Amino acid sequence: MKFLDQAKVYIRSGGGGAGCVSFRREKFIEYGGPDGGDGGRGGDVWIEAVEGLNTLIDFRYQQHFKAKRGGHGMGKQRTGARGEDVTLKVPVGTQVYEEDQETLIADLTAIGQRALLATGGNGGWGNLRFKSSINQAPRRSNPGEEGEERWLWLRLKLIADAGLVGMPNAGKSTFLSVATAANPKIADYPFTTLHPGLGVVDLGPGTRFVLADIPGLIEGAADGAGLGHRFLGHVERCKVLLHLIDCTQDDPAKAYRTIRKELKAYDPELAERPEIVALNKIDALTPELVKEQVKQLKKAYKGKPFLISGVTGEGVKDTLYAIAQHLGMQAENAPTPPSETDEDQDTPTPWSPL
Repeated sequence: MKFLDQAKVYIRSGGGGAGCVSFRREKFIEYGGPDGGDGGRGGDVWIEAVEGLNTLIDFRYQQHFKAKRGGHGMGKQRTGARGEDVTLKVPVGTQVYEEDQETLIADLTAIGQRALLATGGNGGWGNLRFKSSINQAPRRSNPGEEGEERWLWLRLKLIADAGLVGMPNAGKSTFLSVATAANPKIADYPFTTLHPGLGVVDLGPGTRFVLADIPGLIEGAADGAGLGHRFLGHVERCKVLLHLIDCTQDDPAKAYRTIRKELKAYDPELAERPEIVALNKIDALTPELVKEQVKQLKKAYKGKPFLISGVTGEGVKDTLYAIAQHLGMQAENAPTPPSETDEDQDTPTPWSPL
């Protein structure tokens, strides 16, 4: 299934049915009088967050949604049937914007949450409604009101507890595959990840959270460079960010500053989220070179980074426990996070979710 996180749709609610002009005609009844019924109300257009969806790909193949018109009124005081509603089913985390893409209409953050997008038109009155003491036989009725129509933008922002950020080829997809049961695409070239991925980390009873991996960011991403800033929206809802840095590159401090700059340029509030920094791919360097890279990183990051390897699983479990701690989860036998006074980090045992 392809991933689509933005779609434009056209919606139109149903128009109301027309009222009826009718007179009662029965044998042996001299004065029947008006008996025209009202038209039925038009159908509404709703949007609902449902379980089992994680993309807006369905809206690539259908962009127009129209509710049914209400039935027309009939004689014998019969009211027209109400028009059938239309419901757009979307994944949790979908936001609905006006056509200007700035005015937020609804934000669906829970399963079963619904929002009314367009109200159906009222049905017209039949001639029975116009009967009065001075007009015993009205011959007029009202047409039904027209429904509402509009273009809307749907934008999906993944619901995740923690988000993975970093430069291209930082090892985010590998980390996600090791920490969860997800199977993202992994390759030895930049921008392997072209759409966000989700995985569930299970560290034991009561310690389970959702981890999101977004495509790699480069300098200028907040202004549209590379894959652009669209994917940064997927970490807006994350409570904690895991910043992976490739320790095999020449300047890890520059990589750290670049990502922090892009996060701040996109949303200053996002840059204030709790952050965990980890140097990835330590299996590719000697311990002496790893220590040298840690010193280089301290030029930009004053804390103690985690030292991990997504390939061997080294340090992964400690990092996941640190994320769980930031999320307020109490995991049994959780190791103590590294402090700034620690000179060396103990070598953890490789870990796998399976």
